[in-house]
Amino acid sequence: IWDFIKQVVRVEINLLLLAVTVLALVTRIYGIHFPRAVVFDEVYYGQFLSLYMKQVFFIDESGPPFGHMVLALGAYLGGFDGNFVWNRIGAEYTSNVPVWSFRVIPALAGSFCIPLAYLLVVELGYSHFSALGACVILLIENSLIVQSRFMLLESVLIFFLLLAVLSYLHFHKARNFKSAFSCQPSVTVMIFALISWWFWLMICGVSCACGIGVKYMGMFTYILLLGLTAVHTWQLIGDRTLSHVMVQVLVRFLALVVLPVIMYIGFFYFHLTLLYRSGPHDQTMSSAFQASLEGGLARITQGQPLDVAFGSQVTLRTVSSKPVPCWLHSHKVNYPIRYENGRGSSHQQQVTCYPFKDVNNWWIIKDPGRHSLVVSSPPRPVRHGDIIQLLHGMTSRYLNTHDVAAPMSPHSQEVSGYIDFNVSMPAQNLWRVDIVNRESDREIWKTILSEVQLVHVNTSAVLKLSGASLPEWGFKQLEVVGDKIYKGYQQSGMWNVEEHRYGRSQEQKERELELKSPTHSDIKRNLTFMAKFLELQWKMLTVKNEESEHKYSSSPLEWITMDTNIAYWLHPSSNAQIQLIGNIVNWTIANLALVVYCLMFLTYLLRRRRKVEDISQDSWEQLVLAGVVCFGGWAVNYLPFFLMEKTLFLYHYLPALTFKILQIPIVVEHLYIHVLKSPAQRKAFGGVILAVLCSVYVSYHNLSPLTYGQPALSSDELAALRWRESWDILLRKR
Repeated sequence: IWDFIKQVVRVEINLLLLAVTVLALVTRIYGIHFPRAVVFDEVYYGQFLSLYMKQVFFIDESGPPFGHMVLALGAYLGGFDGNFVWNRIGAEYTSNVPVWSFRVIPALAGSFCIPLAYLLVVELGYSHFSALGACVILLIENSLIVQSRFMLLESVLIFFLLLAVLSYLHFHKARNFKSAFSCQPSVTVMIFALISWWFWLMICGVSCACGIGVKYMGMFTYILLLGLTAVHTWQLIGDRTLSHVMVQVLVRFLALVVLPVIMYIGFFYFHLTLLYRSGPHDQTMSSAFQASLEGGLARITQGQPLDVAFGSQVTLRTVSSKPVPCWLHSHKVNYPIRYENGRGSSHQQQVTCYPFKDVNNWWIIKDPGRHSLVVSSPPRPVRHGDIIQLLHGMTSRYLNTHDVAAPMSPHSQEVSGYIDFNVSMPAQNLWRVDIVNRESDREIWKTILSEVQLVHVNTSAVLKLSGASLPEWGFKQLEVVGDKIYKGYQQSGMWNVEEHRYGRSQEQKERELELKSPTHSDIKRNLTFMAKFLELQWKMLTVKNEESEHKYSSSPLEWITMDTNIAYWLHPSSNAQIQLIGNIVNWTIANLALVVYCLMFLTYLLRRRRKVEDISQDSWEQLVLAGVVCFGGWAVNYLPFFLMEKTLFLYHYLPALTFKILQIPIVVEHLYIHVLKSPAQRKAFGGVILAVLCSVYVSYHNLSPLTYGQPALSSDELAALRWRESWDILLRKR
């Protein structure tokens, strides 16, 4: 044990690492309460934070909930009650808003990225001097400082990405832990070493899950690590000197695949458990999901009759939420005799889909063989395959479709409330109930739970939301059609009963009063967590807000040379401002290091193919692994943005930038050791490196008023900092 303590559990204090950590904390945390106003995307994240504090459900299609929970933790610890109106950038925070608590977790994450970078470079096999160089560059990178000092998520994301990569490298390096001992280690030492080995593997899996949980961008680095693991595992399988290989493969799979999946689902479990109240995003979700939340639809539908019966009064909501959630609707207005393009209509009553709750959304399910419009005793449930008529509650018109072209979708049939004009156009108002998510062929139609297709008996057309908006004569409501070529599962052709009561009034006037009264009953139903998780995940991946061009949006090509910036905050009365602008010297030398690495790698690769080995095998493998981590980390976090159809900003480049900066000291050390041979060359190269580091600091210092928002500069001083014509530096004219 003593041998193990001396050789494995050595406690070393790295003063360089401690120093850069302290400096990182100073640059990221000092003065984060300034400005005491909403800074850029704080207006976006703050809305979700307030909803967390009030435990109100929301959906954010931009990413999983873990990042929001991290920010909410800071707000909770600061005692925030959720009461603040997040309506504009620059709004002054009120006294109940703990600004420091809002921003401290991203600031801490950004600070700890610096020591992680140090350890990562060392883990790649490079010197402590190179690791210190990486830290210095990251330490005074203006863009990373700005993004760390506010209630934003990029610094948290980068922290978990670096931790995941570092953990995996530590795990991989520890695979040959036996070589660390001068003699055969004891069983106790082996056990402790194995625990350490698996510990780092588990940390890697946890960090990957957290990275993806903060933003889906974390998936890029996760895929890179999975690829690296696959290569190493393939080499492991081919090593016949190892025993229990399949056990090691299984443990890797459990730690790097199963564990992240479980944690990812767990984030949503806590998210949905915390946010149990109805909120402004409810209508994006299904009726069943809404009914599982406290308040809102749950308050309206609590205890409704579960089984839909002949005589039931119902509202029918489309399962699809595109373009917006809506309900089958009709009103006392007819289709125009002729449309603007000259086509004719049936001139019967309009049937639409209306995106608001309204008394004209109520329909009565009628048995075609009976005249009764009330529920019998006992109720006769409607089952899969039954033929029904749908009678509009307020106008007593039957839901009808026929061989007349729909107004906006002429390839589909018009859907109307039937009016007999005695013009040889008979009623065609029979519909077959097809329960799509049924478990048996005679399943009963269930309130909220059943997804139903209504198939027209005469023409086999399916009642469907086309998604088109009607003109002024249709009050801009959404078009409903009969689709004769309907195939497969389409949410636009699925409907579910949302509000439901058993009808008791046969007379029209009594029925109208009944339809206007609230529903009452005593049956409670809830979705399972997995059903809610799958629905929420599907909505996040498919329901997108309309992307609009933003003043500070940019393209990936502009990021490389930093031809763009973002104005985060402007003082209401002076030129004091905060800008997301990077250290231009850092960005330039990072681009240069990337090019030099590619040239070196290709040169070595071609020469080794010709059996010319300029460097040893160990140095080559070290260079390749560093390239996979740094160049690969840059590529996977940058190139996918060229394929994305979304509004992009400069801060999306920061994870890629971090990996690219790590490439700089690796290239420098390799050139110094393996390329420059004479002492004179190395001395001159050292002078160049020192000059570059001085330039990095000068650039950081000059841009620091835009990084920290103080001191306020004059218009002339600000104009002098506009080093690129494309930068938007804000100037006040006095």
